[in-house]
Amino acid sequence: MTKETQFAIGAKASCSDGSCGEVQRVIIDVASDTVTHLVIQPPHRREAGRLVPVDLVDTTAGEIRLRCTRAEFDKLDRAEESDVVEGTDSGGLLGDALVHEGGEAFAPAGPGDLIDVGPQPVHRRVVLRDVVPQGEIQVRPGDRVHAADGEIGRVRGFIAEADDDRITHVLLQEGHLWGRKEVAIPISAVTGVEDGIRLNITKQQVESLPPVDIDQAG
Repeated sequence: MTKETQFAIGAKASCSDGSCGEVQRVIIDVASDTVTHLVIQPPHRREAGRLVPVDLVDTTAGEIRLRCTRAEFDKLDRAEESDVVEGTDSGGLLGDALVHEGGEAFAPAGPGDLIDVGPQPVHRRVVLRDVVPQGEIQVRPGDRVHAADGEIGRVRGFIAEADDDRITHVLLQEGHLWGRKEVAIPISAVTGVEDGIRLNITKQQVESLPPVDIDQAG
């Protein structure tokens, strides 16, 4: 029987010398149906998540173990990149002070007066974007799974063959809060992965699948 590996979103991850966070995203190559990377988010959210090649990953007893030290983990590619976006804003209501980039504030004059406020305030914000290798896609927490007759649940991860990381099943959480269960859907039932995972089987067929135990050390 072929040995399989479970890549569950939310699973705890550790390096050879200690904990390094949990699985935040799974990156897959749709051309070959293989898992290529895991995004591991350190426990302190101020630290950047890392893009971990799957050949550094082992799974054991529901936990993701990395074949690297924490120092080596910190040197892996970041899983997010940031851009500074600039824009202008009127500052809100007319009675609000207009604060320019240099910090100088101008208050409006009396009612009915025409005001030359000059250049509009410049506002900067940092936008974070997920890093996904070219030609691959990511699966994130909460991504939806659509049966042939409607939405059926949310993706929890993948099961892949241990020797080549080829995906065999999609892990799905289906049902409502009081009737929720996890099931493994054969990859042969998947017809697409854009805007969620799409299946060629019905809700009833998904619901008839036996429940599985998703390894997720807590």
